[in-house]
Amino acid sequence: MSSVMNDGGGVAYGRAPFFSKEATYAKPGFSRWMVPPSALAVHLCIGQAYAFSVFNGPLSKAIGITSSAPDDWKLTTLGWIFSLAIFFLGISAAFAGKWLERVGPRMTMFTAACCFSSGFLISSLGVYLHQIWLLYIGYGVLGGIGLGLGYVSPVSTLIRWFPDRRGMATGMAIMGFGGGAMIAAPLSVALMNHFKSATSVGVAQTFLVLGVAYFISMTIGSLAIRVPPPGWKPAGWTPPATVNKMVSKNHVHIDQALKTPQFYLLWLVLFLNVTAGIGILGQASLMIQESFKTTVNAASAAGFVGLLSLFNMGGRFVWASSSDLLGRKNTYFVFFVLGAILYWLVPALGASGNIVLFVLAYCVIMSMYGGGFATIPAYLADMFGTAYVGGIHGRLLTAWAAAGIAGPVIVNYVREYQVSQGVAAAEAYTMTVHIMAGVLVVGFLCNLLVSRVNEKHHMSDDEVARMGGVAGAAH
Repeated sequence: MSSVMNDGGGVAYGRAPFFSKEATYAKPGFSRWMVPPSALAVHLCIGQAYAFSVFNGPLSKAIGITSSAPDDWKLTTLGWIFSLAIFFLGISAAFAGKWLERVGPRMTMFTAACCFSSGFLISSLGVYLHQIWLLYIGYGVLGGIGLGLGYVSPVSTLIRWFPDRRGMATGMAIMGFGGGAMIAAPLSVALMNHFKSATSVGVAQTFLVLGVAYFISMTIGSLAIRVPPPGWKPAGWTPPATVNKMVSKNHVHIDQALKTPQFYLLWLVLFLNVTAGIGILGQASLMIQESFKTTVNAASAAGFVGLLSLFNMGGRFVWASSSDLLGRKNTYFVFFVLGAILYWLVPALGASGNIVLFVLAYCVIMSMYGGGFATIPAYLADMFGTAYVGGIHGRLLTAWAAAGIAGPVIVNYVREYQVSQGVAAAEAYTMTVHIMAGVLVVGFLCNLLVSRVNEKHHMSDDEVARMGGVAGAAH
């Protein structure tokens, strides 16, 4: 039984259940700048997913140790671990949306910590027993659910704390997801080297250490998170009297959002932007080696991939922050127009031997790929209000799951067809990147069609009141 007191402003303080939404209301004097570190504590951990490929080589030698044995797992078998994780990221984010809004970010972030870390522990057992299904269940399913819950849970909270800088707020958190691999990759390699022996490649032990470390970091983030009390706004900030026609002061329920054309247009906007980026990202190393055979070796190509990761991470913060000034729709126009131009020019840059411009073009493309992820939550908040933006964002992330399949399939199969027809390997990507340029043109048209949500979808004042004033606190 809990004991709570009301401060007179509609906020209950006291001995509310620790993981309840009510217990996360910030008390007077709390600094909103304490919230981004809480979000980063989670996103830097789950961003490890982008570095999972560092385990594929060692896992393919789990029995043979120095080389693959007949009973070792094939790379095609191991590839399903990451695919399952991304699939369940999208599914869990979509279906947990309502639960997130009901129980609040603390419970959701802590659940993410339990799932993600447990995924590593189960996978460690799977490596030890050499049972691939345990890795599928562990990292793929359970870890993927942790990824989805951890990805969306801080977003709506940050947007509510920063109504004056929505893009910057989401950029700060989602930047962590893009940069998590930059920490996880060298850390994982160092741990595997430490635990490696004549009878072990060191993956099982590394999974155990990472599972514990990520649980601690994500739990700290979940315990530190706070939500603003109803009616809160930044000191000295007044909502603008004249609101941008693309920014709504009203709120749309999560179920009602799915009845609007705007949701599906934004779904396509994210899907097409991610499809164009993720397909190339997966083949970046091979692409630059085949385009510059005499000057780029495997080590240099690895550096190129690391540089792309850096721009992927930085773009999430820079572009999302810029969208506060440019507007979300205009920012996506830049993504689609500039991206299409650069994709169209890349083959010519490769053929000319100009490696500097080739690398620069892909760095800009990757910055916009990351920027698309970080800008979309603020775009959704502008269109649908902030009351249910976490849940709506979760459902929109199914576009990411779909793009994670579409992008690589287009790149891999088109290239395979080109090579089978006798096209030189260095030229086999020309059609692929031109297709991606066309994909971005379609994205431009979808973004062009986005308009304000019809008033019939807005929540009434009574519905806002039944929410306990949370919606009213958002703008």
